[in-house]
Amino acid sequence: MKNVSKMRIYTSAKEIFEAFVDPEKIGRFWFSSSSERWEEGKTVTLRYEEYEAEGDIFIKVIQENQKIVFEDDDGHKVTINILEEAKDNSIIEVIEEGFDSRSDHLIDQLVDNKEGWIYMLTCLKGYLEYGVNLRASLEK
Repeated sequence: MKNVSKMRIYTSAKEIFEAFVDPEKIGRFWFSSSSERWEEGKTVTLRYEEYEAEGDIFIKVIQENQKIVFEDDDGHKVTINILEEAKDNSIIEVIEEGFDSRSDHLIDQLVDNKEGWIYMLTCLKGYLEYGVNLRASLEK
């Protein structure tokens, strides 16, 4: 089973890509912090201060300004595709795979994760299009 979420963001593929891989930028829309720049073959530690949570992801694929693929601690594979349709106009697609189709909680997991991806994409849009950190109030 997989979960797919998409959003149009009016910025370049390069800016979207850098927002994910640059530890200085990721905290403005997604995780509170990232241990280092995302590069293929690295394990990166991500932290959510508001949930007092931390976890590692393994970066499997990096295609600059186009694609990021990582695997999380739960064994889920996440593919982030960035399609630049025109200058300052891109579609970002997040595909999450690895859900157990036999689980009694499958629907709950899919819905919960979908909500998380849409929240992250909304925060990314706010950050890149308007310079707003929608997560800022969570860290107080």
